[in-house]
Amino acid sequence: MISVIKIVEDTTVDGPGFRTTVYAAGCPNACPGCHNPQSWDIGAGILMTTEEIMQVIRADEFADVTFSGGDPMFQPEGFAELAEAVKRETGKNIWCYTGYKFERLLHDRWQAELLQYIDVLVDGPYVESLRDRDALFRGSRNQRLIDVQALCARAKSFCTRNEIIGLHSNTHPATFLSGAWRDVVVYRWVWEQSCFTLPILCFL
Repeated sequence: MISVIKIVEDTTVDGPGFRTTVYAAGCPNACPGCHNPQSWDIGAGILMTTEEIMQVIRADEFADVTFSGGDPMFQPEGFAELAEAVKRETGKNIWCYTGYKFERLLHDRWQAELLQYIDVLVDGPYVESLRDRDALFRGSRNQRLIDVQALCARAKSFCTRNEIIGLHSNTHPATFLSGAWRDVVVYRWVWEQSCFTLPILCFL
């Protein structure tokens, strides 16, 4: 179940092209100047199941998907389930807006698991003094457009080259884990060991 403020169909402001945007209820950041302060209270939303939201997403076969809010990362378990369903059933592109920094998300199990299904993450709090009307798909200049899938591909390539995947030793933290969370932990470990540069998208 996800607490949802609203779902907006065919929006063009939350990522490229037409998108179905799911606005989550609940946000711990309370950024000064936030354009949607009514979404801070998780109790202000309506509880919806994954299937109820998927019915709206399926209805428009041409629109991709955006998670916004509020902060979707404040309800990571529900949004991870929804994101998995979006990818499995439709293959649609997913953007996600969050006030958390990407590096912070890697250290929370459910937030990191949700990350695996995200194509582009717009991260960081809204900073009113850095507001920029010319920054496409962002509210302030500090926020980043991160190509999450490009990063995952680079991490997988690094793991393969260095024989990390499938390694049976105590040298990396995924020895006793399995499935999606194992991959997340490996990627985080690779990130910390190799100091990857984040793949940042630029829209001119």
